[in-house]
Amino acid sequence: MKTKHTRGLLFFFLMSVIVACNSKNADQPAAAVIDTAQVKQEIQAKEDEFAAVYNAREMKDIGYYADDATSFAQNSPALVGKPAIVEYLKANIDSASTGKKLSCKTNEVFVSNDGNQVVETGYYTMVDSAGSILNSGNYMTLFVKRDGKYYSLRDMSVTDMQDK
Repeated sequence: MKTKHTRGLLFFFLMSVIVACNSKNADQPAAAVIDTAQVKQEIQAKEDEFAAVYNAREMKDIGYYADDATSFAQNSPALVGKPAIVEYLKANIDSASTGKKLSCKTNEVFVSNDGNQVVETGYYTMVDSAGSILNSGNYMTLFVKRDGKYYSLRDMSVTDMQDK
């Protein structure tokens, strides 16, 4: 009699656990489906817009950087905040840089499960008016999605050119 009673309690306990576990899974919202190829296109478009503005020598607010962004520029202290980043870029665009063209190519994007953060790795080149490479290297950018748009929150780059 005790064995039947114990088996019954054990069966009831196991069934309760199974039902509880299944009901928790049913309450979970479905994971968002992220189209990585689409996100990569969005990020490349942001890079293309940034390069176009840079090449036009008109550093204006293009919505690339978040207000609270930090940029780790080469041979420079960290640039904290969008105003500091824009001022740095303006200071590095002068009449001697006329004819130079920047291009950026998104190689990979790593998108968070909710799509609100993207880490991009890419490659940049700076060429002169004859198309000779003046500088090139790799970069990494952390984008965050705010109000439906991606903004650079952190970025850094490193040249792959050897010192001459």
